[in-house]
Amino acid sequence: MEIGKALAPLLDLVFPPRCPLCGTAIVAQNGLCPACWQQLVLPGDPGCRTCARPFTQSIPQDAMCAPCMADPPRHDGIAAATLYNDASRRLVLALKHGNRIALSQMMGGLIAGRMHDVDADWLVVPVPLHRWRLWRRGYNQAAELARVLARQRGARLGVAVLERRKATPSLGGLGRAARQRVLSGAIAVSRRHRSVVKGARIVLVDDVLTSGATSDACVVALKRAGAREVVIGCFARVLDEVL
Repeated sequence: MEIGKALAPLLDLVFPPRCPLCGTAIVAQNGLCPACWQQLVLPGDPGCRTCARPFTQSIPQDAMCAPCMADPPRHDGIAAATLYNDASRRLVLALKHGNRIALSQMMGGLIAGRMHDVDADWLVVPVPLHRWRLWRRGYNQAAELARVLARQRGARLGVAVLERRKATPSLGGLGRAARQRVLSGAIAVSRRHRSVVKGARIVLVDDVLTSGATSDACVVALKRAGAREVVIGCFARVLDEVL
């Protein structure tokens, strides 16, 4: 028996499980109450054959969404556990800035549930943090999600495959060209891991997929290093038009 599982009853006695969103008593430390579960919005079908963007009306199978037709993506698919709304935002903030690392078990598990094709042949790689931000925060939330995904799908884990070589400001409010300038040269494959990336099928993991600028920079770096396929796995995807 794992030490964590053995100590779980004692932990529950000292810190009774509470829903991280509303504070209601729950059965386990890593879940939500039924009411808050219902607040999460799961991506539905049908969706774009390229990026899985849910369609809001009846569309023929294997159709492509307008954004992908206008600008074909560099990635090979997106698997989002939820669509970004108030509930998912609060979970992301609790994990990212609230030191609620235990939430990664639930959130990473939801991502894993959307990626049934991922197995031992795949390499799971988190979006990297710059070393100064990692030092201040103490952990990379994307790496915590990647650990759970890799363990549940039986895949290989490459926490240090990508590195952020320069600190970048928030991309919020920037246009596409400005985002590309900010991220130019910021993310690269570590020299120590180039042999692992070459020919690999990779899941790129992040907590939130917003504009896609950061994930695009990661995908470009991985494919330049020889990755055969790069699929993005995220907990929350920002698609306001769907909601």
